[in-house]
Amino acid sequence: MNRLLVLEDGTVFEGQAFGSTEESIGEVVFNTGMTGYQETLSDPSYCGQIVTMTYPLIGNYGINKDDFETINPSIFGFVVKEFCETPSNFRSDEGLDQFLKANNIPGIAGIDTRKLTKILRKYGTMKGILSKAKENGEYEEKEFLLAKLESKELLTDQVARVSTMKPYVAPGRGYRVVLVDFGMKHGILRELTKRSCHVTVVPYNYSAENILRLKPDGIMLTNGPGNPKNVSEAIEMIKKVIPTVPTFGICLGHQLLSLACGADTGRLKFGHRGSNHPVYDYETKRTYLTSQNHGYAVTEESIKNTELELTQIALNDKTVEGVKHSKYPAFSVQYHPEASPGPDDTNYLFDQFIAMIKAFQASLKEEA
Repeated sequence: MNRLLVLEDGTVFEGQAFGSTEESIGEVVFNTGMTGYQETLSDPSYCGQIVTMTYPLIGNYGINKDDFETINPSIFGFVVKEFCETPSNFRSDEGLDQFLKANNIPGIAGIDTRKLTKILRKYGTMKGILSKAKENGEYEEKEFLLAKLESKELLTDQVARVSTMKPYVAPGRGYRVVLVDFGMKHGILRELTKRSCHVTVVPYNYSAENILRLKPDGIMLTNGPGNPKNVSEAIEMIKKVIPTVPTFGICLGHQLLSLACGADTGRLKFGHRGSNHPVYDYETKRTYLTSQNHGYAVTEESIKNTELELTQIALNDKTVEGVKHSKYPAFSVQYHPEASPGPDDTNYLFDQFIAMIKAFQASLKEEA
């Protein structure tokens, strides 16, 4: 069984079909990680996207029960140079092809992923369509697939699709943290519960009034997919909570916190996706390797007229990677300190969040 990948500029790739046989339309992006394909497949931030892996062999250690970042994957397609049909690892429960079939995710292999990546780097991410799997090259006409692609708009409701529907609790005996789920990776929840936090996970559109009624010691704004400006209700909520509750934002949460404080965001040409992105921290004067997955970023110029301070930048393209509020107990980073996959260089930020909560409570006691 073969299939086509057609980009909106008319470029056509023919390859081997694996996973679901169904057609799919989404934003075609690329990920530069050498490992971590299971975490990539299950990261809710990829909702609506067809992901190209730049590392040539994918699936060699299979799929296991421990490395999922969400229960229901929301990725729209998977593009690889070669996928391994016989994985070899003691943790493996099933192969990549079997996993994609079970979750109705189409894949294509055997194409020149270097060429595809160069196109996306030169012209930027673009819409693409994975055709239905066919035998003997009996594809739909390229013009027909292009017409389908042109008539289909990219999603704007990704956060609503991947956020939890109802609040739930991950109990602990430490600080009470409200985690606002914009497309949460389970790694974030694991890091908070590891520190004994009592975590209440709430939907993306939970109001500030309802959040404050939970009497949180801290608020976590998670990662998530898409354009932060499409989540206007969250921006209004953040404006109301950051003056009174210590707040930590990650990825989309970082962008939303920045928008709430008066900064602006813009679309990147091809985004940052992978587990090898260097970030420089102005406060520690150290460089960290980070795991990233985003197509939008806070614009540095827009920070100047706000109460935010720039704390970190990306060394590859000098984009904003971290900010903190000069008046309120709030900070955020563009990357994923929980990694999953990726280096654990910045895992200390969760300890910094806990320390900020502790210091804030101490200051309240002194004022009282």
